[in-house]
Amino acid sequence: MNLRKYVAVPLVWLSLLGGVQAQTTPEVVEVIASVAERLPAAQADSILKAQHKQSNRQFLKNAVLPSAVLIAAGIYTIKDNGFYSSYDAKQDARTEFPHFSTKIDDYIFFVPMVGLYGFNLFSSQNKHDIRRQTGLLLASGALATAIIYPTKILSGQERPNGLPRAFPSGHTAYAFTIATIADKEFRDKSPWISVGAYTIASATGVMRVLNNEHWMSDVLAGAGIGILSVNTVYWLHDKFARNKGLNARMAPTILPNGQLGMGLAVKF
Repeated sequence: MNLRKYVAVPLVWLSLLGGVQAQTTPEVVEVIASVAERLPAAQADSILKAQHKQSNRQFLKNAVLPSAVLIAAGIYTIKDNGFYSSYDAKQDARTEFPHFSTKIDDYIFFVPMVGLYGFNLFSSQNKHDIRRQTGLLLASGALATAIIYPTKILSGQERPNGLPRAFPSGHTAYAFTIATIADKEFRDKSPWISVGAYTIASATGVMRVLNNEHWMSDVLAGAGIGILSVNTVYWLHDKFARNKGLNARMAPTILPNGQLGMGLAVKF
């Protein structure tokens, strides 16, 4: 098999799904909100209810469906399952790139985060101010972590390099968490910001496979978890905390794997 063809498949797949995320912002909702501000209270209430219904549909379209596809694809290709399994991907990776080794995948997914805060210095087109962005980012990361680590323990999957806790890929999940935040905050400034962020996230997942750190199934599921976590946090924020205070507090805690970590408490 030619690995370049098969590595390109999940990369394009993830990028396309990320692209869907970047292109589905409904301008109609913004128009409705603008009109609502100019109408009497009773009329405005009915229009805002319609806006919430649209938001629910967008949540299903932008978060639940793409994430379900990615997570389902990850489950479908675990071990030797599926028409092109994780075992097939590993064999091709070892055959085509037997000496591939890099640590870039440990750091590259932070690039969109640097861009996120950098754009805040020069742009007024972000969706939220930097403090609220930080709260949303921390909440999204906390939700992703709450999904990732129990799933790693419950699934009991061994990594291709023999280490434990393979499924899903935490690196990929956090990469897509950061990319989705950047997309949501700056998609109106330029679609290329979203494309770049999701490309970096996808590259992170591919390198995890080439580095023999994760199976293809781990990467696909991790991407779905990252996208779902961010969209869930934004959906809840828009419903319950828009234009309200959002206070976040972090404190030391014990992670499900027994290691010391940080816990996040968000008060809406």
